[in-house]
Amino acid sequence: MDYPAYPVYRESGIEWLGKIPDHWELKKFRFLFSFGRGLGITKENLLDEGVPCINYGEIHSKYGFEVIPEKHPLKCVTPDYLETGTSSLLSAGDFIFADTSEDIEGSGNFSHLNSDIPTFAGYHTVIARPISNDFPRYIAYLFDSLPYRFQIRKTVSGVKVFSITQAILKNCYLWLPKKTEQIQIAQFLDHKTQQIDQLLAKKQTLIDKLNEQRIALITHAVSKGLNPDVTLEDSGVEWLGEVPEHWEVVKLSYRYEVLLGKMLDDKRITGDFLGEYLRNTDVQWGRINYESLPQMDFRPDEYERYSIKKGDLVVCEGGEIGRCAIWERETPCFYQKALHRLRPVDPKNDNARFMFYVLFDAVHQERFINGASKATIAHLPAETFRQYRFAYPPMIEQREIVEYLDRETVRIDRMVELNQQTIDKLKEYRTALITAAVTGKIDLRTWQKMETKGA
Repeated sequence: MDYPAYPVYRESGIEWLGKIPDHWELKKFRFLFSFGRGLGITKENLLDEGVPCINYGEIHSKYGFEVIPEKHPLKCVTPDYLETGTSSLLSAGDFIFADTSEDIEGSGNFSHLNSDIPTFAGYHTVIARPISNDFPRYIAYLFDSLPYRFQIRKTVSGVKVFSITQAILKNCYLWLPKKTEQIQIAQFLDHKTQQIDQLLAKKQTLIDKLNEQRIALITHAVSKGLNPDVTLEDSGVEWLGEVPEHWEVVKLSYRYEVLLGKMLDDKRITGDFLGEYLRNTDVQWGRINYESLPQMDFRPDEYERYSIKKGDLVVCEGGEIGRCAIWERETPCFYQKALHRLRPVDPKNDNARFMFYVLFDAVHQERFINGASKATIAHLPAETFRQYRFAYPPMIEQREIVEYLDRETVRIDRMVELNQQTIDKLKEYRTALITAAVTGKIDLRTWQKMETKGA
């Protein structure tokens, strides 16, 4: 529903904030908070049991906005810190800011302790303790709003890492109604964001189920085929199990040429034989980033050895091992050492897209790359890769499986995309609602009387 505006506004005197309700106050952060630092510890100091401790990584990735130790699992420090680290011990209502961020959007990320359980601020954090009588929950929503974040983003410095200092926080402005109004706004936002978050959770659960369906579909097709009546036999490979008896189970090297790319050094570029090259990070599942590929020197005699051509399967040797995609461009491209090039030994016998689905299954089911040795490996050497055994149906059956999986995964991907679009719109609405409420664009002073229960 629509919410009314305040009857009277005044200019805030801040260009990016604009007008605020006439009775609201504008104050500097420094006059409302005292400051502290988190414990001077590292990851090695953290334990599974003890006194809960929130660190900057958890603020960025898990418990932004608020942390509730009895609900959110946190790493811990020893009880000794209750005596030696009291300045970093949080109280209910305290704010904890991550003091660094790897991107500008994360600058200003914070958490708000919503608990009376003794909890420490950990490494790379700045503590802001309220000294005013303002309502902490309202302040948390204010910190989560776009106008407040804008102040920090235009002030932080850095290139790869952005630093958020006490000085930056102290010079930020906060705009405040009376405490009773702050409580009203916070209660409204608690109510509305809970509704939105429930919808978000349902949509995310549906996406997770669709992704699971995609994996299950691919797994069955590349290990059992499409004929439900086919006779199965033991493949002789533990993680493969039973496969159709007419499929061939052989080492990868019998069916595919596996070659690593060239070790690249951008400091040694001469410009004599420049060519585009593909990096590990340019290869995602089923797609390649063709935009802004960098250039590197390659000698003419290296062209055949270190280039990929249309139809080649490119597989990550490190990072997310096994992530792969097919090079679809007509124009060849060089590729770096962190990638394997897979090319069928006999194109009449094997379909590279079928091999893509085989690797998708192997990685996502943790039966091959991450599961064969019962532990994640950091790299997949070419010689090791060549030795893995897979099951290969006849070429005509490979094509049938590929056509089926292409059709069905497109259908699933479309459903995932539609649900993701809904999630994005809900998040945009959530952000806009918070911003409107804490900047006074909507008057919520009579909200409980205006909306029926459950609205």
